[in-house]
Amino acid sequence: MIYILISICCSVTVGVLLKLARRYQINIIQTVTWNYFFAIILGFIFFHPQVKDLVAAPSLLHLSLGILLPLVFWVLAASIKNVGIVKSDIAQRLSLFIPILAAYFIFKEQLTGLKILGLVVGLSAIMLTLFKKQNTAAASSNWWYAIMVFVGFGIIDVLFKKIAQTQAVPYTSSLIVVFIIAFVISLLSILYFVLVKKEKIALINFFCGGILGLFNFGNILFYLKAHQSMAQNPSTVFAAMNMGVIILGSIIGITLFKEKFSKINYMGLTLALGSIILITLAQMYAV
Repeated sequence: MIYILISICCSVTVGVLLKLARRYQINIIQTVTWNYFFAIILGFIFFHPQVKDLVAAPSLLHLSLGILLPLVFWVLAASIKNVGIVKSDIAQRLSLFIPILAAYFIFKEQLTGLKILGLVVGLSAIMLTLFKKQNTAAASSNWWYAIMVFVGFGIIDVLFKKIAQTQAVPYTSSLIVVFIIAFVISLLSILYFVLVKKEKIALINFFCGGILGLFNFGNILFYLKAHQSMAQNPSTVFAAMNMGVIILGSIIGITLFKEKFSKINYMGLTLALGSIILITLAQMYAV
């Protein structure tokens, strides 16, 4: 369980760092770019990939993921800024409904009664969690950030599952290739802002990217280790990780950042946890 706890802490810390980055005027695009640079270095240190695997890996799937990762990361940062850590974490974790639907329509897996119930409860959770009485048109559009987080991470999960099915190349090597593509895409975006928008590259963004990359990679590393150490209980890892992130993220968001939650929002939070339990049970039993 220690691996799960570390992975949960790393995941929530990423959200906290993105929240603090906005507060202290840290450039998100530059920070995310260097985050992938450090993730690549850590990938080589911990995974020891073979050069032949890295050369063989690149495909349309890897390219799609490499483009999506920084884009969704930027959207996540915007979502945390506009709707808060709690709602952004819930949107990210409930994005698992998209790969569940993909499993039925694309991978031809069985959609059980518990999974359907989990989907219904989860969608209700999203609506209740994001519900807020708005006074301005600008404020009323903020919930779209969380919806984009939901859709973005859902698509990313589906693409990662497709890559995991490729036996020719180790999954860790594919992960490093995706990081390399994401870094190149992010670097091109920096060049655009420097050359066209006349932004300056600040050293502080490099150091912040290093810290972000450490926790972002730590989340992935320890999540994989948790699955390796609990290979017979993947549902336990799945449930503990998702519920842990929602609970810890909620505690930090509400206490540390004073994010406001209505009774309806708390109902949504409760339903979010319930939906993850239902889907976890559905993985264990065919109903």
